Amino acid sequence: MLLGRVLLGATFIYAGYSKAFLPNHTFWPLFFLKFSISTNLANFALQVEAFKLLPAWGVQFVAHVLPFTEIALGLLVLSGWKLRIWGLLLTAIMLGFFVVVLRAYLLHMDINCGCFATPEPINLKKVLEDAAMSALAVLMTTFAFVEARRPHPWAAAPKPETV
Repeated sequence: MLLGRVLLGATFIYAGYSKAFLPNHTFWPLFFLKFSISTNLANFALQVEAFKLLPAWGVQFVAHVLPFTEIALGLLVLSGWKLRIWGLLLTAIMLGFFVVVLRAYLLHMDINCGCFATPEPINLKKVLEDAAMSALAVLMTTFAFVEARRPHPWAAAPKPETV
């Protein structure tokens, strides 16, 4: 469970950070646009739009909310606080990512993934990568629910009865 938390939490933090804050190389001579969050989010919106799943307002909503949600969710999963809730949400998002990437792959869409704000085409490797991360998210969440049913390790053990 700890391995899943670290891998998925760090991946989500980096994915959100790269979409919103990494320098934009498209406008390299214009310094003030190079670090523009709004420019980065606009570029991410173009990648979201390429999947052809959402209306224009949905594309803008996802492009402006998803990066910051990924950062917050990654931090919450890393902290381990209320892991059942955050693990369940992370699993739902990962399964959604997997379905969207699989759909794009099966429809032979020649688009970039947009996962880490770098041009990465959707291919079988990307589908398998998302499948593995989705499976890890499911396992982490399952273990979080199993762990919650066990007594806390610091709790005092019941005293044995004397006969």
